[in-house]
Amino acid sequence: MIGILASVIDGVLVGAVYGVAAMGLTLIWGVMNVINLSHGAIIVLGMFVVYFLTNATGVSPYYGIPIVLVVGFAAGVIIYWMSVNRVIGRPILMSLLATFALNMIIIGLATAAWTTSPYNVPISLPGITIQNYTFTGTHIMAAVIAGVIAGLLYLFLHYTRPGRAIRAVASNREAAELNGIPTRRVLAMAFGLGVALACVSGALISTLFPFTVLSGGAYQLKSFVVTVLGGLGNPAGALLGGIALGIVEGLATPFTPVSWTPIIEFGLFVLTLMAFPRGIFSFTRP
Repeated sequence: MIGILASVIDGVLVGAVYGVAAMGLTLIWGVMNVINLSHGAIIVLGMFVVYFLTNATGVSPYYGIPIVLVVGFAAGVIIYWMSVNRVIGRPILMSLLATFALNMIIIGLATAAWTTSPYNVPISLPGITIQNYTFTGTHIMAAVIAGVIAGLLYLFLHYTRPGRAIRAVASNREAAELNGIPTRRVLAMAFGLGVALACVSGALISTLFPFTVLSGGAYQLKSFVVTVLGGLGNPAGALLGGIALGIVEGLATPFTPVSWTPIIEFGLFVLTLMAFPRGIFSFTRP
């Protein structure tokens, strides 16, 4: 029994990081109706930024989180003006093709630069042991940082002028323009924020598991599952959806082979779409 409880707790810790990854995806979807297929490649970008920062400076990767945020936001704004801005308001297939092309470009450049060899960020923190089950310090720290980031995002969206502008544009872009909100700038800021969240989630994941240039695909798929669980365009629901997915993984691991985990996750994905089209945690939508 204690083993199952330990698996659930560990799933919650990892799931919080999944939630941050999905927040970036669902924020972009909710504000500009764009499904970002470069999301996985951007997560990997965050992994490599913190990897090189750690190797170059020798400091803890957690000190690099603010730098990852800034780099991710700047990259997101540049990506928006270069490719996404032109497809806003057009058929959704155009945004899918634009972001998919960006995804392939990032993966191609990253593969040429760093190959597909595995990397890992060397970090070790003291954990907590309960009846012979140890919860590693890196998992606990990642979950704490994920919770702090989710809280800061909520405060930003609800209690700052730029955050309220993002919510206004997401609710009704035409009305926001009539009220003098520069919607193009707001969209660029929202896309930059979504990319920054994806990069930070990649930085946190890199402290938990080894990674390669191609690791983003798996985390992008998990982000889609979490987004459906939490409700499209619902950052608060994304955190709860991430935790729910982590719990599912934690419960499945002791009883099924690891290869079955994706099957279970996407079974949950399909069932959620059938039973709760708006998302299980859509009640958290502001």
